[in-house]
Amino acid sequence: MNRTPRQWFAAVGTITMAMGVLAGCGGDQPASKKTDAAKPADTKPADTKPVEISIVMPQVGDIPAKGNTIEQAIEKYTNTKLSIQWVPNSTYDEKINVMIASNELPKILKVNYVPTIINTAQSDQFWEIGSYLKDYKNLAAQNAQYYENIKIDGKLYGIPNYREIGRPAVIYRKDLMDAAGLKMPKTLDEWYNVVKTLSEKNGKDTYGFMLDKKYNDGANSVLSRLSVSQGGVNKWGVDGSGKFTPEFLTPQFVDTLKLFRKLYSEKLINQDFPALDATEMDKQFESGRAVIKINGVATNAANIQDRIVKVVSTAQMDITSWEGPSGPRISGQSGNNGFLAFPKSTVKNEAEVRQLLSFLDKLLDKDMSLLQKRGIEGVHHKKADNGFVEWTDLTAFNREVKPYRDNLINFETYNVPPLKDTELAMKGYKMEPEGLKYAIANPALTLSSKTYSERGKELDTQIADAQTKYIVGKIDDAGWADEVAKWRKAGGDSLIKEYEEAFAKNKK
Repeated sequence: MNRTPRQWFAAVGTITMAMGVLAGCGGDQPASKKTDAAKPADTKPADTKPVEISIVMPQVGDIPAKGNTIEQAIEKYTNTKLSIQWVPNSTYDEKINVMIASNELPKILKVNYVPTIINTAQSDQFWEIGSYLKDYKNLAAQNAQYYENIKIDGKLYGIPNYREIGRPAVIYRKDLMDAAGLKMPKTLDEWYNVVKTLSEKNGKDTYGFMLDKKYNDGANSVLSRLSVSQGGVNKWGVDGSGKFTPEFLTPQFVDTLKLFRKLYSEKLINQDFPALDATEMDKQFESGRAVIKINGVATNAANIQDRIVKVVSTAQMDITSWEGPSGPRISGQSGNNGFLAFPKSTVKNEAEVRQLLSFLDKLLDKDMSLLQKRGIEGVHHKKADNGFVEWTDLTAFNREVKPYRDNLINFETYNVPPLKDTELAMKGYKMEPEGLKYAIANPALTLSSKTYSERGKELDTQIADAQTKYIVGKIDDAGWADEVAKWRKAGGDSLIKEYEEAFAKNKK
């Protein structure tokens, strides 16, 4: 739907008028303590001048035009002037490393929980903000586990980009599965048979599922997701005696790796996956080249349905939890998509830290939560019965609002009206919080390890590259064993020992 600037501003006018009044309210204080006593003793009267905030965030879809209506509404409500730098997701971590090394940083930096960032925090380059949270009503209201999951050496260096812990799900073309008389697989043998049948039935260059070059990257690893469903561990396993085992030494993971190798050798998965960007893979999926999407999350299904029918009008998406022979088992995520940190090189004092925390806290207010999660009333959604809202233009929302929703601070279950939506969408909304019941945790998520802090990225890359070499046939079983031995010698054995020591220390 195309709109003129006049139509856009008419639609947003009502909420921005309300935001203008609320922007000056004390969003950085608990709801029950709207007095000066809740503020630091040296706090001065609020300055009405907008706070200038620079932010670096990964690009999701097309880069929003500077000064667009959504960004203006956020600025109006929070009394800020935003300068957002969008960096392609495929090169984001590398770009952040360069920015840290050159000390060219914004005031808010979205980072991932990776060794370089852990080292940066440990070297005192980010503000520690744990003691401030109690002063911000919305930030303080969130489950403490979300903050625990991003702590480094017991300290909090940012605000999580909140996500449900049990989000991972399998999204698939129900129309094609039904046409082939297939049910979603549970065992690895069933996965092989389903993928083979779909590929043969739907023709050359059509796959049961596709992979991209980050198929085994971090918390989104599809190797982890599938092996966990088979009874495996989530990244690391720990037994009753405190002994740690990396996932790639478990039989469930090795069997999953062998499945991928077999699929590749028989050309049943895309041969270009080691070089394929995730965004390109998604485009190919949505053009009909694959049936099952194994790197998705529950609430993505409706968005994919909205896009895919414009290319394949008969497509019908569905969604299911990861399930294996013993029932649902989900590779539990960290509860965040990275976190927002405040570099000390650009955020000079506590007053500036509090300005940034106030900005993020206001993003969790009802008006901002509504804007980020549902868009603008009359443009992207409208009110429905019983407190629900419903989409009026989901395509426009995905284009115009989703980049902000995915990178700023919001939470589906906090200060957001429920959606009266398609059956598929509402299924996804229900599945994500329910997934927590079936989530398998990573016991090493926040354990301290000198080896991982210093060489974690190198070790992760080493074993990830070995997985790819094994899948594409560059090494055999003996070669895989050699690569594991190299990982152990390069620091893997030290890493295991340090995790065991940290785990034992935490239990005391």
